[in-house]
Amino acid sequence: MVEAAALTTRRFTLRPLERADAAALYPTLSDPSQCTYLSREAFASEEELWAWLADPEWPGSTWIAVDERGAVAGRFVAMPAHEERVLEIGYITCADRQRQGVASECMAALIAHLFENDARKLTAVVDCENIASARVMDTLGFTREAHFREHETTHEGLRDVWVYGRIA
Repeated sequence: MVEAAALTTRRFTLRPLERADAAALYPTLSDPSQCTYLSREAFASEEELWAWLADPEWPGSTWIAVDERGAVAGRFVAMPAHEERVLEIGYITCADRQRQGVASECMAALIAHLFENDARKLTAVVDCENIASARVMDTLGFTREAHFREHETTHEGLRDVWVYGRIA
């Protein structure tokens, strides 16, 4: 995992991952209904979640959004994609913070940061049934570049996905 630089928005600080974040994210990531669009099923324990979050072999960066009280609002990631200077981004908003603009606000800051630090293009893969995330991508100025049918096998079975892109 690559260390993430701290970022700020109007309501949040995006900071590097800490061990205590597993406890804050566990209520969301242990709920099967919240993990529908993840590539894997809900986590069975906080320890399992921490091992996944802190996997030293994962080549990406993680930012944890915290509010002014220090409460975790979500996880935001960027990882190398298929070509140099192209990154894939993703996020999950904590269940108790959904529909409050957390994803749009924090992703806007992350996108600006990535482009300022030499990214040429950003991509995002969104499950076709995840209309809320598709709206976030549209709001953030991404273009839907592809629709892949039965593209990814997850714990939910074969899934159709949209691929979004945004050029610097």
